[in-house]
Amino acid sequence: MCENKTRSKTLIVKKTGMDIIHDPLWNKGMACSIPERDRLNLRGLLPPRVRTLDEQAARIMRQLRDEGEDAEARIRKNLILQDLHNRNETLYHRVLVEHMEELAPLVYTPTVGYVCQQFGSQFRRSRGMYFSREDRGQFSSMVYNWPHDDVHVICVTDGSRILGLGDLGAHGMGIPIGKLALYVAAGGIAPHRVLPVVVDVGTNNKELLADPEYVGVPEPRLEGDEYFDMLDEFMQAVFERWPKVVVQFEDFETSKAIPLLSKYREQYRCFNDDIQGTGCVTLAGVVAAARQAGVKLTDMSFLCAGAGSAGLGVCLQIVDGMVEAGMTREEAMNRFVVCTSQGAIGAADGKHGDPNHKRGLG
Repeated sequence: MCENKTRSKTLIVKKTGMDIIHDPLWNKGMACSIPERDRLNLRGLLPPRVRTLDEQAARIMRQLRDEGEDAEARIRKNLILQDLHNRNETLYHRVLVEHMEELAPLVYTPTVGYVCQQFGSQFRRSRGMYFSREDRGQFSSMVYNWPHDDVHVICVTDGSRILGLGDLGAHGMGIPIGKLALYVAAGGIAPHRVLPVVVDVGTNNKELLADPEYVGVPEPRLEGDEYFDMLDEFMQAVFERWPKVVVQFEDFETSKAIPLLSKYREQYRCFNDDIQGTGCVTLAGVVAAARQAGVKLTDMSFLCAGAGSAGLGVCLQIVDGMVEAGMTREEAMNRFVVCTSQGAIGAADGKHGDPNHKRGLG
């Protein structure tokens, strides 16, 4: 029996054998033992031979390795893994756990960038949730359409700055899907406890706006109060349904990422992976390198190439580390030079010929 709770009522649904086979969270293919097949009404619905998960995993790896090693082969391998994810999550995550070093680049970077670019043309099965600008006012009821009550982690993007590819709109969904697959395999979180999400505020990508296979709302991005009001509605809705969930902001452009984190970090369990995740890992590397070199963190100066969420997040984390080591924040910030494609960032008022001041980066 399967219990599905909603706000207004509790539904008791009996899963049939075919329901189990077609539900990727329940299905484990031919690995069901004979007693399991009897208990779950699967007898006759599977080939009679029992194949263990290890045997099935070995077959998947042979199939992947037969594809070769070039760029096109990596794309084909990703599609094989997507298909496996969509039909048998038990086997999918078993394969990832046992071959993480080999498969992580296929599930996430660098292959996931191509997956996002081709998301519409390769779309096969919906995974996760989409909160679009067309759904405003409905978010608090929409969250109850998700069938799992015990969600621990939500990875959400607005698709505005996907890797180094820029604005991919709703096609950025490949990022939360891939990231959470790694959390399940490497972090041990149960698959039904993660939720990939796109908040679809539109896109300014002209190619996507003209693409008939684009899966998102084909309208320019919301900006200003409309944008932040929509994110407010999203955060209130998910924390109403899952009060203890952690929301991870992923691949938001800098002009949105920093104010969103500042607004919500003291109110909800949330973090921005580009700002805080990349920053804390880099700080750990810098501290370790300083120890090896026999110098103090407070003696170091830094040049940052790029002023995106990750670059500025790294700088802020290192500043925090230098303050913890005894410097004032002003002293620490004077140890940094940040460069963009337009040159070094200077004062916000444009003094000293700073080419970035009109972009608000000073």
